[in-house]
Amino acid sequence: MLDFTKDYFALFGLPATFAIEADKLAERYRDLQQTLHPDRFAAASEQEKRLSMQASIRVNEAYRVLRDPLSRARYLLSLHTGEVEGENETTKDMAFLMEQMDLRDDLAAAKDKPDPYAAVGAVLDRLDALSVQIVRQLAERFDAPTEENLEQSRDLVRKLQFVDKCRTAAERVEAELDETM
Repeated sequence: MLDFTKDYFALFGLPATFAIEADKLAERYRDLQQTLHPDRFAAASEQEKRLSMQASIRVNEAYRVLRDPLSRARYLLSLHTGEVEGENETTKDMAFLMEQMDLRDDLAAAKDKPDPYAAVGAVLDRLDALSVQIVRQLAERFDAPTEENLEQSRDLVRKLQFVDKCRTAAERVEAELDETM
């Protein structure tokens, strides 16, 4: 059925690298779900049904982790170091923290702008650019997972967490604007 000892990358037949082909991941996910879906085991024994359900859950979890850059980076760090990165960890990069404060200030002021949607859009554009930059840096660090690169990856994961939280806040402001318009 499914080897539950395999890591998520091996489960999907992918190399354990940060840069993955999204199309290949999605294709492999569909193949695994088609093979393991509990409906295919309706006439099977209770044990086979249970194993099918567990396998399907594992495939879903693996897909969720691997398709999201932040989750994938955390997972790779745990594979390389055996440690799980905490969500409450913060970066010590003061320039980055100042930039995040500026973005949050711009977001807070967006509602009072003549075109609040454009103001929120500008914040989202800056966040997208930051995210692309961080993801590129993560791919470079994970390509050569030395101790130094893994430590830098930890900090990049912390930065990507900030970006994701700020993006969520910006999307919330956009939703609030939609409700008031």
